[in-house]
Amino acid sequence: MSKKITSLLSILTLLFFSNLAFASASSEGEQSHGGAVDTQEEINAYIKHHLQDSHDFTLFTLGESGTHIGFPLPVILWDDGLHVFMSSKFHHGTTVAESNGNYYTVYHGKIYKTNAEGELSFDEEHHPTNARPLDLSITKNVVGMLFAGFLLIYLFGSLAKSYSKRSIPTGVGRVLEPLVIYVRDEMARPNIGEKYYERYMPFLLTAFFYIWILNLMGLTPLGFNVTGNIAVTVCLALFTFIIVQFSGKKDYWKHIFWMPGVPVPMKIILMPIEVLGMLTKPFALLIRLFANITAGHFVVMSLIALTITMKATFGPVAATGMSLALALFITIIEVLVAFLQAYIFTMLSALFIGMAVEEHDHH
Repeated sequence: MSKKITSLLSILTLLFFSNLAFASASSEGEQSHGGAVDTQEEINAYIKHHLQDSHDFTLFTLGESGTHIGFPLPVILWDDGLHVFMSSKFHHGTTVAESNGNYYTVYHGKIYKTNAEGELSFDEEHHPTNARPLDLSITKNVVGMLFAGFLLIYLFGSLAKSYSKRSIPTGVGRVLEPLVIYVRDEMARPNIGEKYYERYMPFLLTAFFYIWILNLMGLTPLGFNVTGNIAVTVCLALFTFIIVQFSGKKDYWKHIFWMPGVPVPMKIILMPIEVLGMLTKPFALLIRLFANITAGHFVVMSLIALTITMKATFGPVAATGMSLALALFITIIEVLVAFLQAYIFTMLSALFIGMAVEEHDHH
């Protein structure tokens, strides 16, 4: 019961902070000072900012004053040498940061080299043409990935330590053990087979729990959107792709490049199709995870924005009530989606690995 209450409080806290960020100054008789998020364009920009990575960690923004509540993160640039400074120098993109005689500015979440005045030049499509240094900064998404990684090390370290003392785990291990068994018996064994499944269990367990934790972190007031970043999902899918290719048996490669029992002309025709299929598998993995998590965040933020967009029609009380009810409903569904997307990614990874290591009996 306490865990259910904790989960509900976390969801309500998320909705409270999000509504505060959107409508801290949306009551009747307010006077706008340019900081409140109260137009459709500003709402769309706010949602877009939430979905993107950033060089500082902002929990929420007080709409009327425009005050950002959070803390800066380290900016690490390579531009004819190493440049390290805190993102507070940018003042959330409003000022130019100076480092060892070089000047940098942030534009749409990316760092560009500029002059002391922060001037940017643009091409015909309004894309900056200024030079970009190699950005190795610790961004908000990096903080989320590091936190999830350390949490995994702690959780599974505790599980391993409890096994060294007794056959039945205690504490958090009692929660993890059924999930580990579930991944083994429902994903690895049926898809990879008894002969090879143990070899790939470390990767499958890591992928499942890492994605699940990152997805759940995206539902907290911390504002993480790690698995909604396509660069992260590309890397996760790339790991699966590399493991599949290096695990492939001769039968796997034979069925791609020279299918047995097929006429030679058809082999030549089917070969590029099979190669394309080999590449589309990881593409499906990365797009499915990225699109579903991004869509979920977008829907939740859009429903929260109803507090403002429907205020003129239904009044502030009714608009806020509908916004909270709908956002709470979708957020609860997102808790299920967080597990479901981790399950689908791990299941498909196990399926692709199983196809690569399968050995056929030729008669």
